[in-house]
Amino acid sequence: MLDDPRSHGLWEKTAPAAPVTTALQGDHATDVVIVGGGYTGLSAALHLAEAGTRVILLEAKEIGFGGAGRNVGLINAGMWVMPDDLPGELGPVYGERLLDLLGNGPQTVKDLIDRHGIACELERAGTLHCAVGKSGQKEIEARAEQWQRRGAPVDLLDAAETEGKIGTRTYGGSLLDRRAGTLQPLAYVRGLAHAAAKAGATLHTESPVDAYEKTATGWRVTTGAGSVIAQWIVVATDAYSEGPFKTVREEQVHLPYFNFATAPLSDNLQKSILAERQGCWDTKEVLTSFRMDKAGRMVFGSVGALRGTGLPIHRAWARRALKSVFPQIGDVPFECEWYGKIGMTTNNLPRFHKFAPGVIGFSGYNGRGIAPGTVFGKTLAAHILGQIAEDALPLPLTAPETPPFRTLKEAWYETGAQLAHLAGARF
Repeated sequence: MLDDPRSHGLWEKTAPAAPVTTALQGDHATDVVIVGGGYTGLSAALHLAEAGTRVILLEAKEIGFGGAGRNVGLINAGMWVMPDDLPGELGPVYGERLLDLLGNGPQTVKDLIDRHGIACELERAGTLHCAVGKSGQKEIEARAEQWQRRGAPVDLLDAAETEGKIGTRTYGGSLLDRRAGTLQPLAYVRGLAHAAAKAGATLHTESPVDAYEKTATGWRVTTGAGSVIAQWIVVATDAYSEGPFKTVREEQVHLPYFNFATAPLSDNLQKSILAERQGCWDTKEVLTSFRMDKAGRMVFGSVGALRGTGLPIHRAWARRALKSVFPQIGDVPFECEWYGKIGMTTNNLPRFHKFAPGVIGFSGYNGRGIAPGTVFGKTLAAHILGQIAEDALPLPLTAPETPPFRTLKEAWYETGAQLAHLAGARF
């Protein structure tokens, strides 16, 4: 994408094409203008267009250019924050609303994929949160108990059961979340774009927003070559925000993340490694994630950026760590490598912002964008359609706030990841 093989890697190589789009030209009027062509923006566009609302979506670069086209592809339920801690962070009303919405988020994603026939390598077998050491075991035990108390279909697996699912003896146990799954993330967001366009939404790429202002007839959003007048603006730019909505980016600390994809594994290896196709990540602070794609490639990643000294360090670590977790793999070559950034908020929870009356958006997905982005886009559409009042939304209204020492923290995460990966395979 944009002639950079390290921006979207395997996903760009294997995703179906996005719908044909053009840059915004000239002056237009619509009901809702959406800024951002990721999960949130396209989900909102799709649901609004299906309800008969006129929608114009403006994407600064290409569909899925941001986190939507770079992530690992895990359809997770909930957030990083423990379920029992959410009411303490947000209050009992919003806490329970968010738990309910995000707990059911993966099913919303699957339903959309099924309804619109989106070809995105959907796997429905769940995810495995893998315990490293005693502290990791305590973490997954607590998470399992809290979700099970709420009736969620999650199971705590012991070491032998975990080995049977994954094909490694590395982990002492795991939490199987049957609500979750995996998909090809760029294929999914492009599929949402096709569905939104088919429903009647107008999509423009290469159309970065320069400014917005209130006029007598609504909000006027301008790009370098055109403008749109609308009654509502949906801000769906999240961690890659620039221009007039850069405050969304500035309230998040960027955590770099990379992935390597192997060549397709042999049939024998595919029968013994992640045979059910669960997606996995572990409990380490500098975590490791891994999963298989439809062709049998192992996608193996961690925290860090593939630039400067980070490229050789993380590449060497990935080779060592992959052999440590799966010694049976041998010397399989890496076929693709790519990296992006995760926007982390101060409490690891998303935000709802009203930049002005009629200018709204959700953001801050903390590395869990697939299900939250999809359901928050649907929620924004329902709010605009008058189906959900503002005080009935799943998050309270807050103002964007820049966390202290943001730039320093970002530099530390990138450097710290390199130091951690220089230390060894960590398993």
